[in-house]
Amino acid sequence: MVRLKLKRTAETKKIEKLLLKHFPDHPQEYPPSAYRYNPASIRVRVVSDRFDGMDRVERSDLVYPILKNNLSEDTWQDIMLIILLTPKELEDSVANREFEKPTPSRI
Repeated sequence: MVRLKLKRTAETKKIEKLLLKHFPDHPQEYPPSAYRYNPASIRVRVVSDRFDGMDRVERSDLVYPILKNNLSEDTWQDIMLIILLTPKELEDSVANREFEKPTPSRI
C-alpha cells in the first residue's frame, strides 16, 4: 500500500485552529485535524466526547455552522469529508481508517 503524504496548507491549518478553539476538550492524541486530500478536496476530523449520545445530524448541526460561518466560501466548498466521532468510535470507524490512511486520489 502506498503511504500518502497528507498535505497541510494555510487553509487546513486555519480549520484546525478554528476547531481547536471550539473543541478544546478533544483527546490529547486526537486534536481536530484537516488535510488537503487533492486539489479539490479537504478532509476534516473532530473527535470529542461531546458527540456522545448524538446522532450524525446533531453532530453536524454543532460543527457545520462553525466551519461555514468562519471560513471562506471557497474553503468551505472544498471540504468533502467531515468525520465527527467520539473516542470510543475511532477504532471501529471505516471513515476514520480512510482519514488516517487515505486511498490514493485519482486527481
